[in-house]
Amino acid sequence: MIPNSEFVTRRNRLLAQMAPNSVAIIPAANELTRSNDTEFPFRQNSDFQYLTNFPEPDAWLVLEKSLDTTSSTLVCRVKDKVAEIWQGRRIGAEVAKQQFEFDETFDESKLHSVLFTAINNTTILYWPQGESEANDKRIFDLLNELRTGPKKGWNAPTQISDPRPLIHEMRLFKSADEITVMKRAGVISSTAHKRAMLFAANLHKLKQPVTEFQLEAEIHHEFAMSGAKHPAYGTIVGGGENACILHYTENQDVIESGSLVLIDAGCELQGYAADITRTFPVSGKFSPEQKALYQLVLNTQVEVINNIKPGTTLKALTELSVRLITQGLVELNILEGDVTQLISHNAHRAFYMHGLAHWLGLDVHDVGDYNQAGAQRPLQAGMVFTVEPGIYIDSEANCEPKWHGIGIRIEDNILITETGYENLTITAPKSVEEIEALMQ
Repeated sequence: MIPNSEFVTRRNRLLAQMAPNSVAIIPAANELTRSNDTEFPFRQNSDFQYLTNFPEPDAWLVLEKSLDTTSSTLVCRVKDKVAEIWQGRRIGAEVAKQQFEFDETFDESKLHSVLFTAINNTTILYWPQGESEANDKRIFDLLNELRTGPKKGWNAPTQISDPRPLIHEMRLFKSADEITVMKRAGVISSTAHKRAMLFAANLHKLKQPVTEFQLEAEIHHEFAMSGAKHPAYGTIVGGGENACILHYTENQDVIESGSLVLIDAGCELQGYAADITRTFPVSGKFSPEQKALYQLVLNTQVEVINNIKPGTTLKALTELSVRLITQGLVELNILEGDVTQLISHNAHRAFYMHGLAHWLGLDVHDVGDYNQAGAQRPLQAGMVFTVEPGIYIDSEANCEPKWHGIGIRIEDNILITETGYENLTITAPKSVEEIEALMQ
């Protein structure tokens, strides 16, 4: 569990970067209607979560910085006995102040007054414009109200600045407590992948069909029973040619015996995502063609990971993966020609069409700039990202039919350390020998 003191420190770090005589306003997420009078499961706005750890919708964080003082204020839902009978308990302003360590807390009946007072006569308003039309309207209506009353001592800020670049740069570098949570999420997710492999193997031994949604259910059950209530994103379980659809989430088909199945799944733990992909034969044994392509992807991933260290860039690692996969495809006669020329013409993109990596954290495709001053930023300790090369050959691919219908991706979560890296998802089996031994 990340302690409250870390969230207080994060708010203070953001305040330290704000200009004097400024205010930052960060709203929580709202509940979203699923159908008629039911809602989707609530998931907090990641920036709000990062700064507050407050779990309820419709809240507002207000950070004020004068010339010599700072303060943090939370506005949250009103305590309402009837609403709580129907929809669940509410924390309330009084408890929130003590439990989450804000300087001031108010219920939502005071929202206009709190925002008006905080914004009035400041020079800069830090506001994440564009995230919510309703919230934008509330803020801009308030600014227009302030502009009508200079004789009353009302003055609107002369500048509006986006706070997200400041917050997202902070989020890019994980603290020791964040890393502890992400390591645990990696272990839970790795165990879930092993469970899916074993489930498929057991059904195959019983000569029973294996469906994509059964494997999805096994994975989600393992998440929940290990303390991670939700997956971090829509779980992908693609059997056979479905694995060639990069974001396949229907998960509805029977997986044909002899096919590979690609599972891209990670749990969300205390808001933090794991993101693992493993590909395995549903029958427990790779065919020669499957093994050849799988070993190419695995060798590429291992070589890329071995080259990770502070100071290198994701671009350099991506270029290495492209060269290795292109060279391997030539050796397998799936591509023909000079490797360098093929790369210059992006020939590999017929089979390896996505990027190698993305940041990982509170969002599965996490925030943070990939470039600085027009150049790729060097990797630094505390960054966490994925490494996920793949090869996808559908039934229409221009190659020998024996390769058709094979989709492979292998993905791990990597933490940059002061001297190198740590693989947070290493416990999920990925060598041919490990997978076949587990499933046999």
